[in-house]
Amino acid sequence: MLSALEPAITADTLAHDRSAGVPLEERDTYGKAFIQVGNLWERCPEARSLTFSKRLARIAAELLGTRGVRLWHDQALYKEPAGGFTPWHADQQYWPMASGLSVTAWIPLHAVPLEMGPLSFARGSHRKRIGRELAISEESERLIREAVRDQGLVEVSEPYAAGDVSFHLGWTLHRAGPNTTAHPRKVHTVIFMDLEMLLAEPKNDAQRLDHQTWTPSTEIGQVMADPRNPVLYEAASSEAATG
Repeated sequence: MLSALEPAITADTLAHDRSAGVPLEERDTYGKAFIQVGNLWERCPEARSLTFSKRLARIAAELLGTRGVRLWHDQALYKEPAGGFTPWHADQQYWPMASGLSVTAWIPLHAVPLEMGPLSFARGSHRKRIGRELAISEESERLIREAVRDQGLVEVSEPYAAGDVSFHLGWTLHRAGPNTTAHPRKVHTVIFMDLEMLLAEPKNDAQRLDHQTWTPSTEIGQVMADPRNPVLYEAASSEAATG
């Protein structure tokens, strides 16, 4: 299935790549880490079929322990050949959410060996308060790496087989190594949030931008029910009753 979806997702990603034509050596650390393109589901039917997967959404709801999930947004994260490392960070630092009930499905569109830069996680880091104010940067890489080491957290880094999908919470610390191969690392991600997630007062410029971009009609304190945040899974009353 993924191999059938990949060409269209890749075409949409490259068509909307804002870094196209800029050599890697002229980009900052963030720009060297990956090509990032969001809301593919609005344009690309193949991306939509993956983003709207009921199976993935149900897994997300079960992991969060909620009766359902909405879409925050989807995005492509393509690490180019010779692309740089992705610094340690927690995704939810960027999101104006009132709770920690968010989870990302990281979906490689092919096998990802260690040489391509798969995700590495700090196991149990969502229970810590490490680096939650740090944007992705060389500083976050250094400070979070030191805190992970000092607090005895285990870094988990494994290759992905074709068809593997991983899920990580919004506050889970993670990073990725560089892509040292001659081929791009092609990944589609889907970010799920609690069905009843409220919009929090944005704490920084990144959160203010995400408010405007991903849930523009939502007012602070309201459920994020913008048309860009459709319900992807909601348990039937019988399912919710039996848990």
